[in-house]
Amino acid sequence: MNKRFSTKGRIIFHVDMNSFYASVEMAYNPDLKGKPLAIAGDPEKRKGIIVTSSYEARAKGVRTTMPLWKARELCPNLVVLKPNFPRYREASKHIFQIMSSITPYVEPVSIDEGYMDVTECAHLGQPLDIAKHLQKRIKDELDLPCSIGIAPNKFLAKMASDMKKPMGITILRKREIPEKLWPLPIEDMYGVGEKTANKLKTLQIYTIGDLAKADVLHLKNLLGINGERLKNRANGIDPRPVDPDSVHEFKSIGNSQTFPYDTADETELKQMLHQLSEKVAERMKRKQVVCENIQIMIRYFDRKTITRSHKLHDFVENKEDIYRVAVDLFLSHWTGEAVRLLGVTAQHLVEKEEMSKQLDLFSYEHEAKKEKLYRAIDYLTEKYGKEIIQKPEAHDDDGYISTSFQKDFLDDFKHKE
Repeated sequence: MNKRFSTKGRIIFHVDMNSFYASVEMAYNPDLKGKPLAIAGDPEKRKGIIVTSSYEARAKGVRTTMPLWKARELCPNLVVLKPNFPRYREASKHIFQIMSSITPYVEPVSIDEGYMDVTECAHLGQPLDIAKHLQKRIKDELDLPCSIGIAPNKFLAKMASDMKKPMGITILRKREIPEKLWPLPIEDMYGVGEKTANKLKTLQIYTIGDLAKADVLHLKNLLGINGERLKNRANGIDPRPVDPDSVHEFKSIGNSQTFPYDTADETELKQMLHQLSEKVAERMKRKQVVCENIQIMIRYFDRKTITRSHKLHDFVENKEDIYRVAVDLFLSHWTGEAVRLLGVTAQHLVEKEEMSKQLDLFSYEHEAKKEKLYRAIDYLTEKYGKEIIQKPEAHDDDGYISTSFQKDFLDDFKHKE
């Protein structure tokens, strides 16, 4: 086994930026420091929605997803700004550059958090000293606060980073799990959403400790393989490596099919695209990934071949969404000539387990009107203390949640010297 993928004696950091958007704005304009600040959809309109807020604003009761009018009632002197995603992406790039200057084993998770494996960094000092140095450097160079969790694996490091904010550093050792982790409510466990928590409660599992001691067969019957995985993590077992290449592991998933005869029949061509989209969706489901780019290939009767792709507003995974994009691409670029082969490929794939999405400002307000999603966002905000959500399992055809977190910036810190 590759040394850096060893699961024994590892030292893992989880670096989590504090109130990231608001902190970046304060770093850009120091006059905002110490003031209650919120990033909101449309500061000029009362119906705007809070995207994130500073700790000063949170102290007044201002919360993510809160209507702007309510936030102003709670905090009349609230400073409200529109989000500046290019500014946040640039800050994120520099954060990961600093992290990678300590160790090459950096795994970005989202625009404002990532894992580091510092097992081989003993020459830089003790883990706590390395964390203090990293935290100080990010604060000194970028004027941005962060919290760092230190643990022997990714799950425990993630849990540790949430224990002290802002500007906290927390060490969580396996021997401390019964004392520090097990008493926490099951909803506080990373990887346990509202639906999973409700299911676990049917087994009388109310705390992380209850989960750690639960019967694995009952858990697998209830949650499948994820039940066993969650039990292992509740016991401090998480063999996942910090893998800098994980974001690139899944390049694409595609299927193509040659017709038994060349055809220009639009109905037949659409049927083939639907079949191909279904196959791609099935493979994506098995690999537990979503995609943000769809590509089609058209090979004509004379073997002339073209490929066309479309970058999506949101990550998709089901056959209907894939087919809709594929057929639109096809009808936009098909010459009307007979086709010999068609192909559909899902590109820019991301593992669902690791995907943490930032809300797109405009669709955010549209989606927040839906009570179920509103509650989910509020729940996750309270749980993680940051502006992340998971994509709902179903939503209106005209509704979507987009993201300012695109994978292209993950490479930036590696290539900029």
